Amino acid sequence: MNRWPLWAVLASGEPAWLENRAYDALGLEKGEEDEEGPPFEMSLGSGRYHAIVGTNPIDVGAEIQISKELSLGCDEPVYSIERANDPWTVMSWRKGSPDVLENDPESLAKSLGCPLPGGARSSNRAAKDSLRKVAMVEGVRAQEATRVLEEDAGESLTPGRYRLEDTPQGLLIASGTGDIGYADITVSERIPNATVYAVIASPDLDEFFVTVRRGGEGVEEFAQPPDDLPRLRVASDIKGERSPDRILAALGIPAEWFRNE
Repeated sequence: MNRWPLWAVLASGEPAWLENRAYDALGLEKGEEDEEGPPFEMSLGSGRYHAIVGTNPIDVGAEIQISKELSLGCDEPVYSIERANDPWTVMSWRKGSPDVLENDPESLAKSLGCPLPGGARSSNRAAKDSLRKVAMVEGVRAQEATRVLEEDAGESLTPGRYRLEDTPQGLLIASGTGDIGYADITVSERIPNATVYAVIASPDLDEFFVTVRRGGEGVEEFAQPPDDLPRLRVASDIKGERSPDRILAALGIPAEWFRNE
């Protein structure tokens, strides 16, 4: 694994059973990894619990599908960890139902006997290099996006939850915490004619990923450094640009939005 894991699932059981159920949850066959690369890797623990970890920003959200599926067949809780955004999200799953926890993800993993890969450097990473996500949506205005997000949440958006800003390029979706969650995917699913550019980047832009979505589905990706095992069609540029700074400028996204406050 050549990247810092962005998500993980901690579950008890035989590793082979966990791996097979994880593939089932994603609707994949294990043999498909020959073409697209494995969506996750197994990290064996020292006890009952083992970790399923993923490093590709495009696959963030897979931890929800896998945890829900595994929890239906596990007597002990299943834990999902999403650390692509700041703050990290930790949930406990029982019989398909989640509860949000306040636990530190690495302390939780260590207590279960399956420390997360890269844990030794994660405290520095969290302080200096937390990845943040901002999206630009073509063909949607802030008022329409607000309606869609509120309908999906079943309640009014709390002040400051999202920063929605109409620009000449399109609608920008951001958050003061750096975590817009799955807002970009929700808008893409509910407004299928829109084109969404979801950017995940480190503060210095040394790690930079763009996923282009239509109708809720990823159609192509751009990564710097290049991904060894891309899951989508690889784009050579975004809006005709190839450097992170110029791509952000073309999308109308301020680079400072990715920097720690």
